[in-house]
Amino acid sequence: MKTKDIHISEYNYELPDERIAKFPIAERDHSKLLVYDKGLVSEDVFYNLPNHLPQGALMVYNNTKVIQARLHFRKETGALIEIFLLEPAEPADYEQMFQQTEHCSWLCLVGNQKKWKEGTLTRECGEHGTSQWIDFEWSGGVSFAEILDTMGELPIPPYLNRETQESDKTTYQTVYSKIKGSVAAPTAGLHFTERVLKDVDARGIEREEVTLHVGAGTFKPVKSATIGEHSMHTEYIAVRRHTLKRLLAHEGHAIAVGTTSVRTLESLYYMGLKVMQNPGIREEELHVNQWEPYDVGCTMSDVDSIEALQALYDWMVLNDLSVLHSSTQIIIAPGYTYHVVKMLITNFHQPQSTLLLLVSAFVKGDWHKIYDYALAHDFRFLSYGDSSLLIP
Repeated sequence: MKTKDIHISEYNYELPDERIAKFPIAERDHSKLLVYDKGLVSEDVFYNLPNHLPQGALMVYNNTKVIQARLHFRKETGALIEIFLLEPAEPADYEQMFQQTEHCSWLCLVGNQKKWKEGTLTRECGEHGTSQWIDFEWSGGVSFAEILDTMGELPIPPYLNRETQESDKTTYQTVYSKIKGSVAAPTAGLHFTERVLKDVDARGIEREEVTLHVGAGTFKPVKSATIGEHSMHTEYIAVRRHTLKRLLAHEGHAIAVGTTSVRTLESLYYMGLKVMQNPGIREEELHVNQWEPYDVGCTMSDVDSIEALQALYDWMVLNDLSVLHSSTQIIIAPGYTYHVVKMLITNFHQPQSTLLLLVSAFVKGDWHKIYDYALAHDFRFLSYGDSSLLIP
């Protein structure tokens, strides 16, 4: 069966509401860890993760930081309007956006939109969809980052069915988060603590960071019968040239922390192919389209990860780029061939989601064994739930 013909109904399972973790456990690294190793399933505690990883490997994780992207405003009539920031529009660069001190524009989801046909929305500092271009203007000389920190609300996942609490500001961020831009956390990283990271280092495992700003589309359900009709969201990535160098030193392979790191690393492979086909390509043309991995011609299908990553690295050197800024719309589903990622650390995902498709592709269709075990052994699911280490 072609990937586009996959029926999403084949990736359904019964997930009782009580199995969805509404809050994290008290200590991050005490969550349960399911280990899937070449078809065999066992369990452990997350703080023992380093013991299951090969010495001398390379671990790659996403250093994005969740922003307080939910804002509430009032019309002069008193009507409450909610604006959910999706991605920067003007300026489009995240770093520049958060430094603005007078005005900026975002693409947003607008709640209660029917009550805001025209006019200006206001928000007093003491006052506790459809994608739209929204212009913001303010005075006082403060940055937009400071405005969000003061008046924004952290957007926890909708399936938690609860209000954001003060504790979420800490627990819904990874300990290594630092680059602002996501509206959802790269949740596989929520289990890491400084202790676990030190143990990773002690095992001789190198660590590298990438940045993928997680968009609201990560929660977008697949509503079409077949995934060929599903439109993937675009997410923005930044990868240092040094990270490519480290990947090449590890034979073009890595352990990925989370699906966001997977999408970033696998996208680098296809960016490398683009460079090989067109050495004069511009940075903005490196965007990976949704179905591109499945449409690559036979002349490029035998290119290994080292060749592709080396081409991308050399292109960055030639263009004097220390950091690659690009975007990806990649969908990873059964039929996809992984090129860079050899091990995956990830949480347990929603039924009929693109993330479950990604996992199925990684374990060659054996996802039922993993999820049946997790459901039968009291694992906690979704963002604040337990973790798994997948070794195909």
